[in-house]
Amino acid sequence: MRHINLETWPRREHFSVFSAWGYPHFSLCANVDLTAFYPVVKQRGISFNVATVYVIARAANAIPEFRLRIRAGEVVEHEIVHPGTTILTSEDIFTFCSIDYIENFSLFAARAKEKIAYVQEHPTLKDDLGRDDLFYMTAIPWVSFTSFMHPLDLDPVDSVPRFAWGKFFEDGELLKMPLSVQGHHALMDGLHMGRFYAEVQEYLHHPDVVLGEA
Repeated sequence: MRHINLETWPRREHFSVFSAWGYPHFSLCANVDLTAFYPVVKQRGISFNVATVYVIARAANAIPEFRLRIRAGEVVEHEIVHPGTTILTSEDIFTFCSIDYIENFSLFAARAKEKIAYVQEHPTLKDDLGRDDLFYMTAIPWVSFTSFMHPLDLDPVDSVPRFAWGKFFEDGELLKMPLSVQGHHALMDGLHMGRFYAEVQEYLHHPDVVLGEA
């Protein structure tokens, strides 16, 4: 983790302006193309939810702005940030589940399977106190939504990026899925979200590269 020098940071004016706003968060929602990705996931018997969490975490980790966090008026950059996602339990309520990110998908999937099984037996809505090296994610697989807003606690400031994906659908010969991204405008702009979507789509077009050879 490194501390950003706000005096020399190119975003210093943007940070000063938007960090003073009462609600400085913004979001985008766009459809991503699953046509190449989904059949490979199903053929291999991989959890689509785990694969999606991995793709989002890998793409977001590749973009520095998604690893920035605000702490007491300062900005820090994490080397690696880990997914924290919601998991449905048998009582139709959700539990939080944080998963250590690792670039090797097979190792990541094995860890995710263990952690998901544990939180389903021991559901919790407690966060790791003071921890901000996370991305927050959730799946809404019942709705092909066109926009999405996550709840936020603005005191203290919450600068953790948030993601949501919805029900996939056919669009001609393509299979698509809505994916929402929410971030803090003092730390990122639409340009960085555009880079995130491009990174995600690159992975989805090349499942053997991102998931490893069968």
